[in-house]
Amino acid sequence: MMRTFIVALLLVLLAPACFAIDPTTLPDPVLQERYSRLTHEFRCVKCVQQTVADSPGEVSEDLRRQVREMLLAGKTDDEIRDFMVARYGEFILFKPRYSARNMWLWLLPSVLLIAGGIIAFRIVRQRSALVAQDDEPIDEDIVR
Repeated sequence: MMRTFIVALLLVLLAPACFAIDPTTLPDPVLQERYSRLTHEFRCVKCVQQTVADSPGEVSEDLRRQVREMLLAGKTDDEIRDFMVARYGEFILFKPRYSARNMWLWLLPSVLLIAGGIIAFRIVRQRSALVAQDDEPIDEDIVR
């Protein structure tokens, strides 16, 4: 009984993963490598946090088919990326491009880290100055 339950549970948990397997094979190993790399760069527009290669959704199937057709038509990786960005926006790229429009995305973490360091330094310095200025005797009732 327990063995049947465990097998059923494993089937339920692993079944969606088996549908995400992409059986696409291209005639040239170089094209196959490019296909694999490109489908792992694009985000599924329906599943959000999955790559096109890993998503079992119909939208991802269409995107994989489109990438395959463009590769077989002789398009370069940059042309395929440009086409996908033109059609779906930069959201489709897991790693957004460096541009003036999204510069804040790349600079904000550094700015926040530097600002946090400056604030922490000032707080520590102010607190240490307070300790040096404190000349009241220690109340022994509080220490116990």
